[in-house]
Amino acid sequence: MEDVAQDAARAQAQGQSQAGRVTVRRAVTDLLREFGMTTLFGNPGSTELGLFLDFPADFRYVLGLQESVAVGMADGYAQATRNAAFVNLHSAVGVGHAMGAIFTAYRNRTPLVITAGQQSRAILPFDPFLFSSQATELPKPYVKWSIEPARAEDVPLAIARACYMAMQPPCGPVLVSVPADDWGRLCEPVRARRVSRSIRPDAALLARIGERLDAARRPAFVLGAAVDRDQAWDEVVALAERHRAAVWTAPMSGRNGFPEDHPLFAGFLPAARERIVGLLSGHDFILALGAAAFAYHIEGEGPHIPPGSELAQIVDDPNTLAWAPTGTAALGSVRAAVRDLLDRPQPPRRDDPPRRAPAPRAAPTLPMSVAYVLQTLAETRAPDSIVVEEAPSARPVMQRHLPILRAETFYTMCSGGLGFGLPAAVGVALGKPGRKVIGLIGDGSSLYSIQGLWSAAQLKLPITFLILKNRGYAALREFAPVYGFTAADPLYGVDLPDIDFVAVARGLGCEAARVSDPGALAGALRTALSAPVPFLLEIDVA
Repeated sequence: MEDVAQDAARAQAQGQSQAGRVTVRRAVTDLLREFGMTTLFGNPGSTELGLFLDFPADFRYVLGLQESVAVGMADGYAQATRNAAFVNLHSAVGVGHAMGAIFTAYRNRTPLVITAGQQSRAILPFDPFLFSSQATELPKPYVKWSIEPARAEDVPLAIARACYMAMQPPCGPVLVSVPADDWGRLCEPVRARRVSRSIRPDAALLARIGERLDAARRPAFVLGAAVDRDQAWDEVVALAERHRAAVWTAPMSGRNGFPEDHPLFAGFLPAARERIVGLLSGHDFILALGAAAFAYHIEGEGPHIPPGSELAQIVDDPNTLAWAPTGTAALGSVRAAVRDLLDRPQPPRRDDPPRRAPAPRAAPTLPMSVAYVLQTLAETRAPDSIVVEEAPSARPVMQRHLPILRAETFYTMCSGGLGFGLPAAVGVALGKPGRKVIGLIGDGSSLYSIQGLWSAAQLKLPITFLILKNRGYAALREFAPVYGFTAADPLYGVDLPDIDFVAVARGLGCEAARVSDPGALAGALRTALSAPVPFLLEIDVA
């Protein structure tokens, strides 16, 4: 390799020893191997090619046909494997294409180590074609840290730091900009270090929260995505059962933290202040675990919690604690905190809270209702199958008719930005080999990242994609009255007629079928769910 020879000659001329030095490329891949990060996601450009010379045989490159697809797949993979995922993007344009997905990863608290190509250092003073003039500023504020190392020799150390920072709670994406000629330079190897990833809450503050919880007459828990991220599902179930607490899922949560068929499960809080206060009315102590208290989507007024109640919050994000408008707040691991609360003496016996009313049975109609489709899916799928959802208008219906029963079997985006679900299903399937993954996607949502079907087909993953085809952005229709629209007012840009998802899926290499008859739905779902390769089922819904 010419660049290595040049480095060696330069060092020899300076009287330096080359013993033990390796290329930046080799140092980085050795480091990633130690971190268990041998699957790389990307959509390469010219400035990234240097990374892939002499690509290690034990590494895997997963190609996305657009940068946001690559980041979405990495997001799902990182969440499924509980480890940082490595993403390789192209300079300014590639990072720009990926920004929506990076924003979602930031909101999801997903650890991603993103490298972005940069033009060679020697031509950077001349504003070369396809370079990034402000590479470290471009992804902000939706990365935890970004750097373009001052020297090629510093690239492995920068990537090591990026890995540690991505995995430090609250987890999130980081970005390292790497000039194209850096990969072949010589540097010192970098070894992975052991770095703590857990923050234990302040003992005195946690004891105070425990005392208030013990003394409460009618406690309620509000659970966020960090419960499942922190593997605290079983501990939270035990704590809720000990205190006979009503358990709610926080607004806009990207993960579930409690079995939805449990008698203590109360339901899902909406992202609206007055409605949250109404639903939590009667509870004198509210404990938010791994959740913001509270995420809102529309304007509201009045108190944030019911009069006479008290709020405590335990979460791993100091920023979330800082903006909470009321209550006691403890920073730290949800799992560690709940284990400490379980070590307290048994509290007084309480009566069970009222049980959540069961969802009414949905009847078969033509066209089918979303409720009927999801009810049938719930009766057809295996309980341990994994649902990756991006169907915003269907989510309230899903929360009634498609219960999530086990830990780490539900993923959606915390950001509200579309384009996550379809590629994330690919990443989750890669990260949990052998598990059935169901991508439950709205027709509008799917079009933000439909290219992910090609990656699924190339990888031959056992994913069932269910496209709920209502021929429009139904969530916008439902949201329009908030902004003063009446049923008679026209809505522009929300209709999606004449899209043949079966043809699109087959064109990208997936098996596919369509169903519009409710009598054929269960059979079509069984066929789709039993397929050992990607299968897209287009479902016509009202």
